[in-house]
Amino acid sequence: MNFPAKFQLEFVPGDELVQNRRLEGKVALVTGARRGIGRSIALALASAGADIALGDVVTNDNKLAEVAQQIEQLGCRSVAVQVDISSKAAVENMVNQTVLKLGKIDILVNCAGVWIPGQTLLECPEENWDKVIDINLKGTYLCCQAAGTVMVKQNSGSIVNLSSEVGLTPGVGAGAYSISKAGIIMLTKQLALELAKYHIRVNALAPGVVKTDFNAQFWKDPEVESRSAKMVPLGRLAEPEDIAEAALFLVSDSASYITGEILSVNGGWHPGA
Repeated sequence: MNFPAKFQLEFVPGDELVQNRRLEGKVALVTGARRGIGRSIALALASAGADIALGDVVTNDNKLAEVAQQIEQLGCRSVAVQVDISSKAAVENMVNQTVLKLGKIDILVNCAGVWIPGQTLLECPEENWDKVIDINLKGTYLCCQAAGTVMVKQNSGSIVNLSSEVGLTPGVGAGAYSISKAGIIMLTKQLALELAKYHIRVNALAPGVVKTDFNAQFWKDPEVESRSAKMVPLGRLAEPEDIAEAALFLVSDSASYITGEILSVNGGWHPGA
């Protein structure tokens, strides 16, 4: 099975791990881990030594199980849990399963989300608004609440939420998605304030256009990708691994004095471009 090049391991005699294991002994819970950014973040954290709990609403296509297998091949423990993050009971079950099987939760990365593109706010049907807000904003909140309760008891932890550049600046066709991602920014700042006394850091990432199935319309066609890349000052669209590297930094001790911050990972791109 092939791993992204950044997450491949090298071994020397005695099977000593050459790669930096800065998260050795940590347990991370990653939602939306079946593909895209969530998958890349899960593999990045595992490559740094963390045991990983994987949450996703879809489990019947074997993709989540494949990520779990890759993590175990990286020498870490893994558990996969089906979860609808808009359900409080489902989220609490995911957190309970993580603690039961892996012992604790040191890191939470909220990647699960949904986008219904092309709708203005005036065109957005109520059911679409409810779906986007319930999954993106409410779901992120429920995961922070449940995992944060575990972290408070431990008196330590790190949370990274996935916002978006359209959570900072409005974008054409973003509709309810931009509102949900803006809400995640304030959720992040509020939680950072409330949880600091428990030595829990809370930060968010605001990616630009990333080459995942989520943003396929911007890059699946080479001509469209070329046009899209020209809007980015660095001249290319982001790979999922670009976001994973930023997440790895934020959850590590290298960012031990950073909380309540929103880190844009956008190549210099802003929606207004």
